[in-house]
Amino acid sequence: MGRVTPIAVDGPVASGKTAVGRLLARQLGYRFLDTGIMYRALTWLALERGVSPEDAQGLIGMAKGRELGVVFDEDEDARILLDSRDVTPNLWRQDVDRAVSLVSRVAGVRDQLVDHQRRIAAEGAVVMAGRDVGTVVLPDAPFKLFLTASKEKRARRRYEELRAVGQGLSYEQVLSDLVRRDKLDTEREVGPLRPATDACVMATDDLSLDEVVERVLAKVGRE
Repeated sequence: MGRVTPIAVDGPVASGKTAVGRLLARQLGYRFLDTGIMYRALTWLALERGVSPEDAQGLIGMAKGRELGVVFDEDEDARILLDSRDVTPNLWRQDVDRAVSLVSRVAGVRDQLVDHQRRIAAEGAVVMAGRDVGTVVLPDAPFKLFLTASKEKRARRRYEELRAVGQGLSYEQVLSDLVRRDKLDTEREVGPLRPATDACVMATDDLSLDEVVERVLAKVGRE
């Protein structure tokens, strides 16, 4: 198999892009970056600083004043540093989860993070997952994957993930929030969620993680 890099993996909430991207990167010996953790880091900071997720100018100003770093651990997974502090453990709080789509729709915030993501891709072999990697961040990536699944299947996956970390939301609450986030992600003016015209679109409803990665590796091997 030739060295195809970077690889872009996009899809909506709980479509499997992070799990697939991480395993795919390990199989290929690449680094893995879920670009969403960068937006989560700024969302967490906004909540800590009392900046409203609806305050676009406040969010842009806050983002400009921060030293945001991405470091890769021994498993080639990314961790986020804000002003030299590792904030990765804070990024999956329930309040961050609910606010991140509001923060990520702000054009000035996206511009800053997209530049950073492109620099990371230029540094070497990477699988990069997100919602606009194939369309905006890395439009020239040699392989682009867009994962899909029904909203019910994705809500069930997300519900199980949240239960595993002790968050007591009901399935109905998770489904409602997922539909809300889908609407925000697909209707935002900058970098809306959609597959690139040359992306490989794959439905994951009835596939295991290993089956998805096996199919992707076969397609990557033909590039």
